[in-house]
Amino acid sequence: MALEFPDDLKYLDTHEYARVDEEEEVVTVGISAFAIDQLGDIVFLELPEVGDTVEKGETFGTIESVKAVEDLKSPVTGDVLERNDPIVESPEQIVDDPYGDAWFLKVKAENLEDLDDAMSADEYRDQVEGT
Repeated sequence: MALEFPDDLKYLDTHEYARVDEEEEVVTVGISAFAIDQLGDIVFLELPEVGDTVEKGETFGTIESVKAVEDLKSPVTGDVLERNDPIVESPEQIVDDPYGDAWFLKVKAENLEDLDDAMSADEYRDQVEGT
């Protein structure tokens, strides 16, 4: 299966992605198809509540599969505007649409410059495919 790396996203080396709405200064956060592929069957997802603050580079939740439990790192500092509750209730659905319906959080970013050190799709693809 060929993994997708949408060009409109920024990627962290910890496999989270950020979709930026610059006009609203809102960042949608999820994890890459590569990370999902590596994790295998996802059985549990823990995310912060709406109104909580997340910090760039800090853990904001965990994702658990039959293979491992991984911390989720925030690409930006800001307040959680939305949390994807359906995905929390049915985390196995993350694999179906990681870049669409299976986003995790929408964060009102304090500073979009937090993403200046994130990778482009090509840089991320090169990292995970080892090319």
